[in-house]
Amino acid sequence: MTKRGTVHVKTGAAMPSHSESRTMPYTPQQMYDLVADVERYPEFLPWTAAARIRKVTPKPDGSEVMEADLVISFKVFRERFGSRVVLWPQERVIETEYLHGPFKYMRSNWRFEEAEGGGCKVHFDVDFEMKNRILQSAAELFFFEAMKRVVKAFEARAAELYG
Repeated sequence: MTKRGTVHVKTGAAMPSHSESRTMPYTPQQMYDLVADVERYPEFLPWTAAARIRKVTPKPDGSEVMEADLVISFKVFRERFGSRVVLWPQERVIETEYLHGPFKYMRSNWRFEEAEGGGCKVHFDVDFEMKNRILQSAAELFFFEAMKRVVKAFEARAAELYG
């Protein structure tokens, strides 16, 4: 997301996971809004061919639960998968849980908070395991590069919208 940050990646015997914190020159609300706008992902996220929001349900605790489908396309690989996205607007937290598709499981979390001296501290983590061992091995090979491209795509989108 921008110059200052930390990245932690684990691959190998354990399933791939990625966790990252970055300081951005935008407000926490701007970054929260950008990540929560799932329908616009095909406009800027690599390998995202389509996105569809099936349902959004407001909850009494102030959260919203969104059910969304993404179509991921990479060379000959094209898969649709569904997710449950829990939006916590007051806390500026987004939690994503995999529902169906090529994964055994997938979870990701975003948290946005005020940064000291202005801007926003963005925290992101993801981990997953694919059902197919061959796809899992391939995913592990390019996982770190893919995460770097995804993070750069969000950075570029923020600069385009708010820069």
